[in-house]
Amino acid sequence: MTNRLLFSPIAVVLMSLSLVGTTHAHHGIAAWYDMTKSATLKGTVTSFEWTNPHSYIHIDVENQAGVVEKWSAEMGNVGMLSRYGWRRDTLKQGDQVTLIGNPARDDKHLMRLDKAVLANGQELRTSDPIPVGRPRGN
Repeated sequence: MTNRLLFSPIAVVLMSLSLVGTTHAHHGIAAWYDMTKSATLKGTVTSFEWTNPHSYIHIDVENQAGVVEKWSAEMGNVGMLSRYGWRRDTLKQGDQVTLIGNPARDDKHLMRLDKAVLANGQELRTSDPIPVGRPRGN
């Protein structure tokens, strides 16, 4: 019985410590996105994923050659977005939107969204602003 009581708390601590690196790596946004660059995209919403741990906006953007590109913008969790005024029904398929954020480092059509400007001019942030050229600590 004594071994069981001692083993259980130790096992919990060791398991928790083993996850620290994984959690930190997951939130290293500077590894995925170029925090020294800002991109602005204007397009049509194809879907809005109001999900945890990350929400996404998917839009069709017409490039300079007239070809439609499918882009995705990653945001935080629904609790955080709610504090900035977002709701499950903020965006609907077909809405026009301008997205401003940091593009992916690997040239995929993906960005870390900083701000969205709706067709009516309303601006919605996704977090506190991060100065361009200075990555956030985690």
